[in-house]
Amino acid sequence: MSTTNAPSPVATPPSPPSTRDTCPFLDALEAEAIAILREVGAEFQHPALMFSGGKDSIVMVRLAEKAFRPGPFPFPLLHIDTGHNFPEALAFRDDLAASIGERLIVRTVQDLIDAGRASEDGGGRGGMPSRNRAQIPTLLEAVHDLQIDCLIGGARRDEEKARAKERLFSIRDDFGRWDPRRQRPELWNLYNTKLKRGEHMRVFPLSNWTELDVWQYIARENIAIPSLYFSHEREVITRNGKLVPTAWCIPPLPTDKPQTKRVRFRTVGDMTCSAAVESEALTIDDIVAEISAATTSERGGRIDDTHSETAMEDRKREGYF
Repeated sequence: MSTTNAPSPVATPPSPPSTRDTCPFLDALEAEAIAILREVGAEFQHPALMFSGGKDSIVMVRLAEKAFRPGPFPFPLLHIDTGHNFPEALAFRDDLAASIGERLIVRTVQDLIDAGRASEDGGGRGGMPSRNRAQIPTLLEAVHDLQIDCLIGGARRDEEKARAKERLFSIRDDFGRWDPRRQRPELWNLYNTKLKRGEHMRVFPLSNWTELDVWQYIARENIAIPSLYFSHEREVITRNGKLVPTAWCIPPLPTDKPQTKRVRFRTVGDMTCSAAVESEALTIDDIVAEISAATTSERGGRIDDTHSETAMEDRKREGYF
């Protein structure tokens, strides 16, 4: 009998595990999210996973791979494109969807604006136009057309106080509206997924994660992310005390003084509401260190939440994700 591949009789102690590989808390968050995704796959007929190419939705894709591979996802990826999204994020979105072989459905706000069923808010916020509310009818039309009974998203409770009111499984009425008083109890990880005609569910597997958890998970899993999250040189202007990228969709003001700065973005959605932060973070470890020391929340840099203390909750009541 050949012994070519026989193990050495002298046991070799294993190398000490990396700090990234030993985090029971991340393991627990991952297990919870995977269980939620599998619950969605078992309970709903036509779910969809919201996917924008941002870090949270990228993590959701990784979790879906762990939940369902080697089989296909039991849902398509869905993106509501405002038309003002960062080109880098859109390119990453398309490349990732193609690389994992999953169906990507894109609905555009511009189509509804052209059809007269949505409109862009004016530039009242320091000359910043907004298509945030125009996403609502675009999303709800997609829900109707695709007969979606469950939308999965990467929203987290630490993002904003309205998000903190959400359950993991959050019901929406037949107009897509959210009512915090209709939230269902979730005891012992048991979820009520029953729906009446016209209703649908919003599910948030990352609810119990923080921004730091997301970045630590990205580091541990070695997940690729758009370059926008890393420090780079970009021309910016200052609006409402925030650094805003110069872009075709942001009309210039006579008072603008464009400057080139080393910045990165903590959120990479619509360019008109995603402010930059000055940063030298060139690696994920740099970002983890930066977030650990941050004194402002991730959405503290969002321009769309600054015109009202209840801006997010108001939009969610109308059907916003």
